[in-house]
Amino acid sequence: MAWSKQRLNNLFFFLGLAAVVVMLFTFDVSFVELWDHLCHAGYWLIPIVGVWIIIYGINALAWQAIIRSKTASSPEERGKPSFWRIYRLTITGYALNYATPVGGLGGEPYRILELSKNISGQHAASSVILYAMMHFFAHFWFWFSSIFIYLGLAAVGDLPINTAIATVLGIIIVFCLIAFWIFSRGYRKGLVVSTLHLLGRIPGLKGWSSRLLENRGETLRNIDEQIASLYAEDKHAFYRSLVLEYLSRVVQSSEVLFMLLLFGIDCGGGFTGITLTYLHAILIVSFTTLFANLIGFLPMQLGVQEGGFVLSIAALGLSAALGIFVSIICRVREIIWIVIGIALMKIKD
Repeated sequence: MAWSKQRLNNLFFFLGLAAVVVMLFTFDVSFVELWDHLCHAGYWLIPIVGVWIIIYGINALAWQAIIRSKTASSPEERGKPSFWRIYRLTITGYALNYATPVGGLGGEPYRILELSKNISGQHAASSVILYAMMHFFAHFWFWFSSIFIYLGLAAVGDLPINTAIATVLGIIIVFCLIAFWIFSRGYRKGLVVSTLHLLGRIPGLKGWSSRLLENRGETLRNIDEQIASLYAEDKHAFYRSLVLEYLSRVVQSSEVLFMLLLFGIDCGGGFTGITLTYLHAILIVSFTTLFANLIGFLPMQLGVQEGGFVLSIAALGLSAALGIFVSIICRVREIIWIVIGIALMKIKD
């Protein structure tokens, strides 16, 4: 069994390396243009890349809150694994998600595989599924709250508002409300078994779904029970994880803030100007991630993230050139952290 897990670890490692090589040779700009953008970023590249040390730390704390909640299968498991191990698996999991098609097909199985070395397989699977749910749940709250940030800035005359924009914002609100309802059902009743039943209705997947439910039905139902029990039995851990995941999106917006300041965009400077610029950065990240997650089947959302940045930045009345710069620097930052995450796979702890 240990050898099997080692082979899977090596498979994930080499898939990650292959993905990095592909990404380096499929940049939308030439290496000369890329170098010009990096030179323009200069020392600002350090805080842009470095802020993710904090972001991944917040993500790890959110996941740790779930792992060590009262829903752990035994009191002994609540102190396992160490925060460093959770932090390492957080970075590596996101690296694999960025690098593989249909984000989550690489990072989540790897996290379950590694975490099961410290805690029971069922608790490892349920905590990874719960964290993935929380990650997306926080996304929807981030998008939902961004609508009101936009409306607030529009009310003071900082951003435009018209029928077309209001219609788009209204659609996003409805989209988020539907998602909140789906997540509430998932947190109350579990999500794994019902999802497999739903997949069984898709042509070609009925046999696979039926076999999995027949062979692993009890295990999957136990996982669903652990998912449902987090909200029912440990609301403190639930809301702690949610708030931390939401906070990570707010902190993530600071990398866009750094790039706006690099271009001299500070809304007049001072505390008020920087705060206003930060709110703009939050809106840029919010609408870009919404766009990218709607088409999340591409590795690193190739082309989608770039288009999202250009559109969201243009919507705020800023230049398309700035959108291209932001997208390229964010892509470079992603590749740097993918390399770090893949390298961390070979660190023993």
